[in-house]
Amino acid sequence: MENRVYNRSIKGDGLMAANIVIEQIDYTPVSRQRVELVERKGIGHPDSVADGLAESVSRALCKMYLERYGRILHHNTDETQIVGGQSAPKFGGGVILEPIYILLVGRATTEVNGDRLPIRHTAIKAASDYLKEHFPNLDVTTDVMLDCRIGKGSIDLTSVYETRKLLANDTSFGVGYAPLSETERVVLETEKFINGPVKKKLKETGEDVKVMASRINSKISLTIACAMVDRYVDDATHYQSVIEELTEMVADHAVKFTNYEVEVTINAADNYKEGIYYLTVTGLSMENGDDGSVGRGNRVNGLITPYRPMSMEASAGKNPVTHVGKLYNILAKQIAEEIAQMGGGDILEARVRLLSQIGRPIFDPHTASVQLILENNANFEKLKKEAESITSYWLENIGKLTEKIVNGQIPVF
Repeated sequence: MENRVYNRSIKGDGLMAANIVIEQIDYTPVSRQRVELVERKGIGHPDSVADGLAESVSRALCKMYLERYGRILHHNTDETQIVGGQSAPKFGGGVILEPIYILLVGRATTEVNGDRLPIRHTAIKAASDYLKEHFPNLDVTTDVMLDCRIGKGSIDLTSVYETRKLLANDTSFGVGYAPLSETERVVLETEKFINGPVKKKLKETGEDVKVMASRINSKISLTIACAMVDRYVDDATHYQSVIEELTEMVADHAVKFTNYEVEVTINAADNYKEGIYYLTVTGLSMENGDDGSVGRGNRVNGLITPYRPMSMEASAGKNPVTHVGKLYNILAKQIAEEIAQMGGGDILEARVRLLSQIGRPIFDPHTASVQLILENNANFEKLKKEAESITSYWLENIGKLTEKIVNGQIPVF
């Protein structure tokens, strides 16, 4: 971590000039609790598809605005909706009966100095490119109906957004924590594994993967739903062999990230005696009735964690310049991770909450709360000073996040 110099002074009431509050709390960290639940909706889950589309459209609009005007104009595309289609999967290959309907919706700057901008074309192309890149078994020309209803933004919010002072466009908060527990790491890495290296060996596996973990004491139970692509599965025997091989591969991979015992169950709803299998034509459950919406899935760290502090704010699709619903969640995560890394084993958990106030500069939150759960005999005063410095630095440099978000270097779901 680079050496940094800070000039913020601490007020007499214990608050820093940027309203940074650092406190030690007495709380049993998640890793030491008896029970822990963690979930990740994979990239092909309908909610994650909605997140991915919303974010891809936002990034495309950002690049168009930058190319034309040298700055990112007001937009938010965080209301993307997916209406599931209908399909008839079967061993050896089925068919799509009704296409998936995808509605791209939100607000954007559609006109500048009397000139209309190609918002619809930009959004449709970005969404189509995203689907083609990530879902190889989906035929975008026949399996999907892409619709765009992105309209002009509110004058009030636009006037706030267009100021050069980068004022918060909402009163909202972002939440982050670090480090990840072993259970959280297992869940995150398991989905990435199935939708990564596994595909090279088991082409039968689709992209719609959901991983749910329950840790009780020293045992992690993984329940995984993984859609199978019917055209690559010859029959029931073939299907069962794939599930068995995938289960073994996942179990072998998961133990690389934990010392706990790991139990793996895949496609628990299958009933071989009754002929029930998780077969799909496209590898996506949204082909047959499953709907999706932005913000109903993973938080910015890629997980759903009911035992951790979380924000319900949807981050995908929000503009990356002044929308605190996006920036503050990403920033809180960044601050928490750096604080936890700085503290080494002395910091068991770092929790960060950032509260904005509409019309106030985004680098000057109304409240920046940092809570530390420390190991016994840790030096709180020393860690407090370092945590203040890290928080102060990232608030002052919040603008560094924007370029990385636009370039897709920071995941938001």
